[in-house]
Order: sequence, then C-alpha cells, then structure tokens
Amino acid sequence: MPRSPLVSRHRRNRSSAADARKPRRRWRRWLLRLLLALILLLLLSWLPVLAMRWWDPPTTAFIQQAAADGQTIEQHWRPISRISPELQLAVIAAEDQHFPQHNGFDLDAIEAALRESGASGRGASTISQQVAKNLFLWSGRSLVRKGLEAWMTGLIEITWPKARILEVYLNIAEFGPGIYGAEAAAQLYFKRSAAQLSRPQAAALAAVLPSPRRYSVTQPSAYVRSRSAWIQRQMSQLGGQAFLRQMETDGRE
Repeated sequence: MPRSPLVSRHRRNRSSAADARKPRRRWRRWLLRLLLALILLLLLSWLPVLAMRWWDPPTTAFIQQAAADGQTIEQHWRPISRISPELQLAVIAAEDQHFPQHNGFDLDAIEAALRESGASGRGASTISQQVAKNLFLWSGRSLVRKGLEAWMTGLIEITWPKARILEVYLNIAEFGPGIYGAEAAAQLYFKRSAAQLSRPQAAALAAVLPSPRRYSVTQPSAYVRSRSAWIQRQMSQLGGQAFLRQMETDGRE
C-alpha cells in the first residue's frame, strides 16, 4: 500500500527538526563541559589557598626552584607575633603602602608604573601579588604567568585576612641568595631573632627586597642606604606601629 504523501511529508519534517536540534545539543554539551572544567579549576586552585589560611606552607615554588639550581636554603618559619612590628611596617612602607586598603591590586601604582616605564608595569606589584607568585608560580613576564598570578592573588585576597597575607610574605620573601623569611635573615645579618629587629635593621632588610640577589644588607650600596633612610621616613609618615594596629582593627570589622 503506497504511503500517503501527508505521512511522508510529516516524517521528513520531523527528521529535519531533529537534525536542526543536533548542533544545539552539541553546543549545550560543550558548554556544560566547559562549565564543569571551570568549576574543577576553581576548586583545584582554591583548595590549597584555603588550606594555607591556617596551614603554614612547608616550601614555595621559588624555594623549590632555587633548591633545584643547587642553592643552599635557609628558612625558619615564625608566626607574625614573633616578627618585629618594625619589619612588618618596613615592608609595607617599602613595597605596598596601600596594602590595607586594596583588594590585591594597587590600581594607582599600576597607572603610575605604566606612565613611568611604558607598558611593563614594573614596580606595581603588591604584597599579595608577590605572595601568589612566590608561593605558587615561577619567575618570568609571560602573559600566562601574569594571568595565573592575578587569579591566585584574587583567591588569596578573598580567603586570607591581611595579617595572614603579611605573615606568609614575611616568611617566604627572599632577603639574600638562599635566605628566605625574616627569621633566617635576622639571624644571618644581625645575629638576633626576627622579633628583636630594630627600626634601622628592619628598614635595611626591606631596602633589598626589590632585588635581594643584587643588593646586600651587610655591604649596602649608596642606593640601599638611601632607600633604607627613605623607608624609615615613610614608616614615620604612615604613623608607626599605630598603622599596624589600625590595619588589624579594620581586618576584624
């Protein structure tokens, strides 16, 4: 019995509609996979950041690289309560005076750095960015590394209080070849603990932070001496240790 033209036309229409829906289904599947991949990426990158809010990292990406290059490493972790407030203030005065206010990125500093040095953005890195870079990433200026640095900085800022960011920074910053953290630096250069550092000693340590393998704490150049004096003036202008107390108060609100 021959098929009715109406039935055949109906079947062709259904087939055409099904074919038209296939690309939409494929796009939905790809979008779902992309969404799941992004969620997985967020979890994998955020979980170590969350853990390190309370757990002191035993090493960093930069320390591992230095060790792989054959460098002897000195680092002695200390809680922030056992690091001189003078050093806490000195690194903020030297590296990131808007540290208590910004959310990981100092836009004013970035704009100023772009004006002064073209598109490189040098000198605009915040303490939070330096923690992200030193703890999780590698040295370099590629767009991929900069993108990952921005991502990890954002995660750190929304997960850690400012005091924790500063504590980690003071324990992983390099103060000389293979000398990581305030305690190792204080013992090597001044034969005392990080808790006992004076203002001039703290400023001397902070003065070498832009390039700790180029500048020396024990044999300071004219630039380092000048920078150390500038840091001490900035510490006074910030309000001294009252600045730190205000930062702690703001962090609890």
